[in-house]
Amino acid sequence: MSNKAQYVAVVLAADRAGYDPVAEHAGTACKAFAPICGRPMILRVLDALAGCARIQTTLLCGPPAALLPECRELAERIEDGRVGWIENLNSPSLSAAQGIAQIDPNARILLTTADHALLTPEIVEYFLQASSELACDATVGVIRHETIVSKFPGNKRTVVRLSDGNFCGCNLFTFNPHGRNLVAFWQQAEAFRKRPWRLVGQILGWQAVWAYLLGNLTLSRALESISNKTNVRLQPVILPFPEAGIDVDKANDLALVEALLTQPVSSSRALP
Repeated sequence: MSNKAQYVAVVLAADRAGYDPVAEHAGTACKAFAPICGRPMILRVLDALAGCARIQTTLLCGPPAALLPECRELAERIEDGRVGWIENLNSPSLSAAQGIAQIDPNARILLTTADHALLTPEIVEYFLQASSELACDATVGVIRHETIVSKFPGNKRTVVRLSDGNFCGCNLFTFNPHGRNLVAFWQQAEAFRKRPWRLVGQILGWQAVWAYLLGNLTLSRALESISNKTNVRLQPVILPFPEAGIDVDKANDLALVEALLTQPVSSSRALP
């Protein structure tokens, strides 16, 4: 048995709304089933998690039960117990809360999403190793915008511009038992995820708004504000992998991911 910290993975695998542009483009029942190099991207995520020795088990939140027969291999993994599954709720934060509630209250949790099509065991291991070394209750994976642009110059991501850098999310989070309380905070923040200044104002308070507008808000100060509000010690893990910042939100993301995966194999790691 490895003495490294072990985690239960929770994967959010349902579409945000009834219509999803990626599913529409791919002609699939939901985004998670969109094929990349002929393989549904949800299976790529599950394979990446299974390839990391720190992951004990994996629980899927969604897709809806009625859609599971559309992906035979996924249905088989659920039926034979290789992955768990529960019905999703009507938002990512509610689904996350529902999934986390099913897990042993003493377990550490890794939360990610089914559209993280470039996730690899190396990225998962790096994130979990860094997270386990931090004295905190929860971690959030982030990446510097310039790290993404260095490899994917035409790709557009939601960017939070702070005084110590421009950052993008990576759809990677960890929670220790106390850190699970952060999910309730996420439910408040969810509505503002595409409007960073509104997020700062509604969630962090007006002092943080002024700091943000004046260019004085740092990543550590922003997360410290969240920690103070939630009583959950939150720390960032800045990932050095450009691929960690790419999720499949749009049809052209599918083309980007497929093009990358058909290139000759090379090291995906960028300089920190």
